[in-house]
Amino acid sequence: MIYGLTYLGVIHTAISLVAVAAALIAFIRDKEIIAASTLGKVYIWTTVLTCLTGFGIFQHGGFGKPHALGIITLLVLGIAWVAGTTKVLGRASPYVETLSYSITFVFHMIPAITETSTRLPLGAPLLPNADAPELKVATGVLLLLYIIGAALQVRRIRARNAAQAVSLPGSAAA
Repeated sequence: MIYGLTYLGVIHTAISLVAVAAALIAFIRDKEIIAASTLGKVYIWTTVLTCLTGFGIFQHGGFGKPHALGIITLLVLGIAWVAGTTKVLGRASPYVETLSYSITFVFHMIPAITETSTRLPLGAPLLPNADAPELKVATGVLLLLYIIGAALQVRRIRARNAAQAVSLPGSAAA
């Protein structure tokens, strides 16, 4: 064990840190996770690997909330992929794709905050356990930040769609 982590836990954590870094850079650079970009691909695949390696970690007993979150994350990644590649959702596709990738970042941050605050500093963690009330507050703040970010992303998509409609041949403004 390394810092209370199994070897699989260390690998899982390292992969998840790459995913989080890729997402943060994408949000700063592109204001969203773009699946077709290199950063987007890195984020998506490291998120998948984070989920898969997480299924083998049972530090707190058997199947638990983190495992359920991993399954939900994989399902949301699948929804984002379908929305982005098939356009089966019509005009809603770019919204569903963008907002789905963004919420998976929130899903990364929930266990990141939980594990960090209940393990560090070594020997005297900030919080006693994963049920600490402060973690509910942190999750609420993450959700609020997601809602604000989602609203901004929706505005960007609408503006992009409006600009594309104006520039299309045969449109009223052309």
